[in-house]
Amino acid sequence: MRNLDIGEVAEQSGLPASALRYYEEKGLIKSVGRRGLRRVFPAGVIEKLALIALGRSAGFSLEEIAAMFAPDGRLRIDRQKLAAKAKELDATIRQLTAMRDGLLHAVNCKAPSHMECPKFRRIVHASAAGALGARRPAPITATEPRRGRAAGRERNTRRSVPYIR
Repeated sequence: MRNLDIGEVAEQSGLPASALRYYEEKGLIKSVGRRGLRRVFPAGVIEKLALIALGRSAGFSLEEIAAMFAPDGRLRIDRQKLAAKAKELDATIRQLTAMRDGLLHAVNCKAPSHMECPKFRRIVHASAAGALGARRPAPITATEPRRGRAAGRERNTRRSVPYIR
């Protein structure tokens, strides 16, 4: 198989040349020389880029992906890391499924107001408690000091419904 210059690799992989240079800088791929001013890569780089894309779509960081390759470029995947990532994806799927179901319920709910619907209120409270993957902000208290331009102004520090981002 013949070597490919960076333009050919970009065209075949669908990645911009800047991404290829970045991956090379991070040690994920290696050029084998230059053709004029253009980097040249072995033809096998296309398959390696496909593996990198697969890892990225599964949620692995570039550092984690780099660790999946031996110094000689061969694949050496830690199966325990794959199992841990699969478990992480399962948790994300459960959270997204619960969120989707809640949204669909809100769309089809017959209650006059969403806040009158017991199921919707449970979803809101579960989300505020972090059960649906939302970040829970620190509670606001009446003794919380004011900072900046707002320091001298009054404000309502009591919330009847938990804050949801």
